[in-house]
Amino acid sequence: MTEAEFDAFYASAFPRLVGQVYSFTGDHGQAQDVVQEAFVRAWDRRRDFLATEAPEAWIRTVAMRLAVSHWRRTRRWLELVRRTPPPGHAPGPGPEHVALVAALRQLPEPQRLAIVLHHLCDLSVEQVASETGAPTGTVKARLSRGRAALAKLLPATEVGAAGGNGEQEQGG
Repeated sequence: MTEAEFDAFYASAFPRLVGQVYSFTGDHGQAQDVVQEAFVRAWDRRRDFLATEAPEAWIRTVAMRLAVSHWRRTRRWLELVRRTPPPGHAPGPGPEHVALVAALRQLPEPQRLAIVLHHLCDLSVEQVASETGAPTGTVKARLSRGRAALAKLLPATEVGAAGGNGEQEQGG
């Protein structure tokens, strides 16, 4: 089947196949998705379709199998959800966290990234340098400037939480 023949076949068969699969699934969006996926798979085999006597039947079979696979995955997921108790209520961020995030937003991006990676993600200065592509000395300078800026933006209690210990930056 040439590309033009395949395009014509697609245009004529797609609506009919969607209607058939929709009757099976009861979900029009899912029917469109699985028929489209079946046509994508058929596109890779379009040259073989010339020898195939019923390309529409092949696409319908693939689409139905995809729909059944989707249904099985959904059923397994629902069974898992039903067996798993819902998580307890997670409290929202406290006022200290909100203040820290607001203060971090005021820092230049390189300083903010260095502070977050080093103090909140617990990466060493060398790891921050590797991840950001900046020299170690630059990371140390960004951390120092970022902490100084945070000290001005946050009350003293939050600065201690964000400031960490200064010893990690001192090494070579």
